[in-house]
Amino acid sequence: MGARTKARKRALDLLFEAEQRRVDPVTLLDERVAVPVTPAPLPEYTAQLVRGVVAHLGQIDDALTTYAKDWPLDRMPAVDRNLLRVSAFELLFNDEVPDKVAIAEGVALATELSTDESPKFVGGLLNRLAEVKDTLV
Repeated sequence: MGARTKARKRALDLLFEAEQRRVDPVTLLDERVAVPVTPAPLPEYTAQLVRGVVAHLGQIDDALTTYAKDWPLDRMPAVDRNLLRVSAFELLFNDEVPDKVAIAEGVALATELSTDESPKFVGGLLNRLAEVKDTLV
């Protein structure tokens, strides 16, 4: 598993945990940087992803809500919702990551961590966001 792939998974873990505990993701991130809970330090790219998702959360959630036909955010599995946020941030706001990579990484996380139907749903939604990206940002 590549360094950025690990960083994406750690960002997803932090966003998921913050949502479940109903705490601010950036506060949780700062706590984990100050007092790590794993032997490996938190990758800098994890922090960039969490901070980026939080900074653009309104736009990201609006885009996901608009293009996830018949699937409001609150009905999505929490893992899917948060991995879509990470992938959508990379897709829409991080020019360093090619669209195809952001989509493939999102689908891979869904395959590894979510339901059997999730990879197709995540891939379809992220592909749609990539198609309309220029109208969203």
